[in-house]
Amino acid sequence: MAVQLKVEARSETGKRNAKRARLAGKIPAILYGHKKDNVSLYVGTDDFSAVVRHGSHLVQLVGAVSEKAFVKALQWDTFGKDVLHIDFTRVSEHEKVRLVVPIELRGDAEGLKQGGVVHLHVHQLEVECEAEAIPEKITVKVNSLKLDDALKVSDLVLPAGVVVFAEPELLLVDCTIPVEIDETEGTATAAEPEVIGRKKEDEEEESK
Repeated sequence: MAVQLKVEARSETGKRNAKRARLAGKIPAILYGHKKDNVSLYVGTDDFSAVVRHGSHLVQLVGAVSEKAFVKALQWDTFGKDVLHIDFTRVSEHEKVRLVVPIELRGDAEGLKQGGVVHLHVHQLEVECEAEAIPEKITVKVNSLKLDDALKVSDLVLPAGVVVFAEPELLLVDCTIPVEIDETEGTATAAEPEVIGRKKEDEEEESK
């Protein structure tokens, strides 16, 4: 479902005007696609922050334009904190789009009771689906995950019409016993004093 997002027309261009706009709480943006003219826009920083927090990719632009669009790309600042520019691309209701969505684990694995730890090996996946069916995340239920069990891409239960671009055997999550490193043993192995001592004894025996 598309999230409504208010936009304003933008006539000024250039880094100086963009910086001034951001200080005023506006993010420069551009809308393109479907062989129509590009449209320069402003989006309220607070309004777009809400879209990002909800993980929405499909928006209904209102105000300067009235079109449904897909959040194609974001330009972030050096620290990855603030959005500097937004690319919107026009989409129709049943048009298919490809994007990356996060993975979220749900439930408590059975293996936890046996001392196991759940490891998430892949945090996001690339998917393709109709614009109106974009999932905010892919949920992986781990309740039945026992000790030494694993879940792969082929085990996913996906929403209707969603296709994942990943190998079926790709490991997503498993439950295993934590590996403990014995630092004392490692140091002894590295020095190997007993082996060297035996070698000297063997040489003395041969010289007699």
